Amino acid sequence: MATNLNWELYRTFLAVLTEGSLSGAARALDITQPTAGRHIAALEAAFGQTLFTRSQSGLLPTEAALELRGYAAALQSTAAALERAAASHGRGVAGVVRVSASDVIGIEVLPPLIAELRRAHPGLVIELVPTDRLQDVLQREVDIAVRMAEPSQEALIARKIGDVQLGMYARADYIEAHGAPATLAELSMHSLIGFDEVTPFLREAGKAFPLWKRETFALRTDSNIAQLALLRAGCGIGMCQTGIARRDRLVRLLPDAIALKLQTWVVMHEDLRASARCKATFDALVRGLQAYVAAG
Repeated sequence: MATNLNWELYRTFLAVLTEGSLSGAARALDITQPTAGRHIAALEAAFGQTLFTRSQSGLLPTEAALELRGYAAALQSTAAALERAAASHGRGVAGVVRVSASDVIGIEVLPPLIAELRRAHPGLVIELVPTDRLQDVLQREVDIAVRMAEPSQEALIARKIGDVQLGMYARADYIEAHGAPATLAELSMHSLIGFDEVTPFLREAGKAFPLWKRETFALRTDSNIAQLALLRAGCGIGMCQTGIARRDRLVRLLPDAIALKLQTWVVMHEDLRASARCKATFDALVRGLQAYVAAG
């Protein structure tokens, strides 16, 4: 097999996997469709295997393509990290830093911290990735990650921020219209906002609150941001971080019976220790999140 395959071939391979067609991949990469076709053909020739089969719905990946996907994605992350480092080298606190966090933290908590950071360092470019998928810092999918669980990987710089507090909340006008539950059992008489599919975290949390299960929810969504929007709209009762709830003037319910904590960490690959842009961003996120947790 050829060992000097160009990265561009793998980039096209990932685009075809994502878009499901050569034309879609070509549009995404701003190349021509024949070029995309040649890239896939070159990979198939090098590997001696078919990577895609045609169907009415587009190109379907073969088992070989699916096995290669993770390796190609790792190459993509490494190439992007290399570009960020190269573009920022020697510029001091300037250049691109890619940061990931859970969707609620990324959308509701980090923007003011990033605004303050960029006021101090206007040469910084922040790529914010709000996602509940665990971004791999070791594989350099991101430079810095805010995680709601203790990191287990080595070769990481990890700073524990503290525990984000969660409680049960509702808007004041919902309580005025429907009353406030005095016991956990009375929650079943209310419009509860919750998840649609069970995750390991929700399964564990459910042990402490047996009522908190899919069958009891009047409003179901797996998007934490959508749950927060429903809560803000006065649709019912739901879980919320105490810092966000205080800002939105939501009313806490059953505080002695319902209280959860989420460990919060900021992590960065140890190879970025000497990077001025990453260190400044890391330190700013630690300071800002410590203040957020302390206020909660």
